[in-house]
Amino acid sequence: MKHESIRKAFEEFLRARELKLTTQRERIFERAFSTHEHFSAEQLYDWLREEPGARVSRATVYRTIGLLAEGGFLGSLDTGRGELVYEHLLGHKHHDHMVCMECGRIEEFHDERIEALQHEACQRMGFVLVSHSHRLIGLCRACARKRGATPSASAAGAPLAGQGQASAAVDE
Repeated sequence: MKHESIRKAFEEFLRARELKLTTQRERIFERAFSTHEHFSAEQLYDWLREEPGARVSRATVYRTIGLLAEGGFLGSLDTGRGELVYEHLLGHKHHDHMVCMECGRIEEFHDERIEALQHEACQRMGFVLVSHSHRLIGLCRACARKRGATPSASAAGAPLAGQGQASAAVDE
């Protein structure tokens, strides 16, 4: 989906709620869709403060992110670090996330085998799947090296160095 189409869809979404695409909302939209990084509301607010343009309040950033998420324009991800991060969804293929619990690094991945297993499980249970998010929490390669952990040890459920228990995969 092209940027202009997404922008028009957001304007229509706002109009349906009797809201307007104000200069501030437009700046927030444009900045959110100009990055391919995951970002927090605070990070987006900081970017907007540092860049030239109309002043945007922190409250407006949070409210507009809420509208973008409600409309399905942004997705949120709980990284387990105390704040949600966002990414724009439209025009991107479905993917899942690996989140490093040490440094916060987020790796995106897609695996058809996992998708097929989820659909099979839904079928067995008579569950009608509407949406899903899959988040794996662990250590990225660099942080695992620092701790002396190996992927095979953590996958087997063995405790990571410095932890009492291994972090399990979380399927939300």
